[in-house]
Amino acid sequence: MELLLAVVAGALIGLSLGALGGGGSILAVPVLLALGQTPAQATTGSLVVVGVTSLAGAVAARRAGSVLLARGIAFGAVAIGGAVAGARLSSAVPEPVLLAAFSAMMLVVAGLMTVRQLRSRRRSRDHAAPVERPQLDDPIITFSPTFMCQCPRALKVLVTATVVGLLTGFLGVGGGFLVVPALFLALALPMRHAAGTSLVVITITSAAALAARAGAGVVPDWRLVAALTITAVAGSVLGARLAARTDTTRLSAAFTGLVLTVAAYVAVQALPALV
Repeated sequence: MELLLAVVAGALIGLSLGALGGGGSILAVPVLLALGQTPAQATTGSLVVVGVTSLAGAVAARRAGSVLLARGIAFGAVAIGGAVAGARLSSAVPEPVLLAAFSAMMLVVAGLMTVRQLRSRRRSRDHAAPVERPQLDDPIITFSPTFMCQCPRALKVLVTATVVGLLTGFLGVGGGFLVVPALFLALALPMRHAAGTSLVVITITSAAALAARAGAGVVPDWRLVAALTITAVAGSVLGARLAARTDTTRLSAAFTGLVLTVAAYVAVQALPALV
C-alpha cells in the first residue's frame, strides 16, 4: 500500500513539474510524511525526488527547445547560498515549527497560483495587447565595451534567487512557483522558456541543499524515496511533452485545489504539537 501511494504521488509530482515548471515538488514532503517519515526525513528525501525529477524534466524540456541553459545556471548559482543556509537552518528548528512553516508556504503557493490563473483568464477575456518586454538577449549587467547595470532587475533576480534557495534548503521544495514568475519578470523569458528553465534552477538548488544536509544523521526510507523518484521522473518527461502541446490551465486549477487540501492536512498534523 505504501509503495502504491508513492507511485501515484510520484506520477502527480512529475506531471506538475514537467507541465507547469514547478509546484509538484511541494507534494513530496506531505507524501513522505503520510508514509511515516519524520519531517526531517521527509524534507531530506524530498530533495532527492525534486532534484532528480527536475533534472529529467530539464533534459526533456531542453530537447523540446524550451530551456535557456545559461540563464538557468546563472540563476541557480545565485540561489546556492540561500539553499545552503536554509538546509543548515532546518536542522536547528523543531519539527512542529517545520511542519507549520511548510503548511503556511503551501497556502501561499495556492494563493499565488490562484492569482495567476485569474489574471490569465482576465487577459484572455479582455484580449489585452501584450506588454512590451526586453529581448531575450537583453543583458542585466555588462562590462564591455562599457559598464552597464539594470540594477532593479539585478536586485530582483538576487532577492528571488536567494528566497528560492532558502525555501529549497529549509523545506525541501523546489521553489518553482517563485522561479517561473521571476524568470518571466526579471529575465524577460517567455512563459514557455521560463517553465523549462526553472527546472535547471531547481536541479541546482536541490543538489546544493542535499549536499549541505549530508552528514546530519537524517536518513529517510530510501525505498519510498526511490519509488517516488522513479515515477516522478516518468511523469516529468510526459508533463514536459504535454506542456509543449496543450493548454495547462485546467491542470493548474486542479493542482491548486490539491495543494489547498494537502496544506490543510499538514496543518492538522502540525497545530496540535504547537499548542
